[in-house]
Amino acid sequence: MTAGTAPRVCMVGLGRDEALKLLAQAPLGRVVFSHQALPAILVEANGYIVIRTHTGAALLGRAALSEVVAYEADDLDPRTRTGWSVVVTGPASPVSDPSDLTRYLTVLTPWVGTEMEHVVQIRADIVTRYRLVGGESGS
Repeated sequence: MTAGTAPRVCMVGLGRDEALKLLAQAPLGRVVFSHQALPAILVEANGYIVIRTHTGAALLGRAALSEVVAYEADDLDPRTRTGWSVVVTGPASPVSDPSDLTRYLTVLTPWVGTEMEHVVQIRADIVTRYRLVGGESGS
């Protein structure tokens, strides 16, 4: 590779199961909807992305209406330009089952020191996923 030449990188599709496993291991992701995105913690459970959030969060309003939202997480290395990205799109809904709520509040630890007593799940209807892998350097 010569100076000023970036390494060649190929975009390769991931299988759905592999993508959800990667997503489950990601320590941080982003919720996307038509208002302000919020910090979130996630775990993949039975085809759902599960997020703790706070009272007054815009996501709670979307979940109450079962609006479609997206959740994205990735692990990218800027030096090698490799990594992966996964986006899950589907309807959000509040977790209301008392046993599920208790379990998620125990398992999911918020990153921020504020009240996060609400839990929202996003059904993984569409999973867009890819991996960036290194190839031969450009000439």
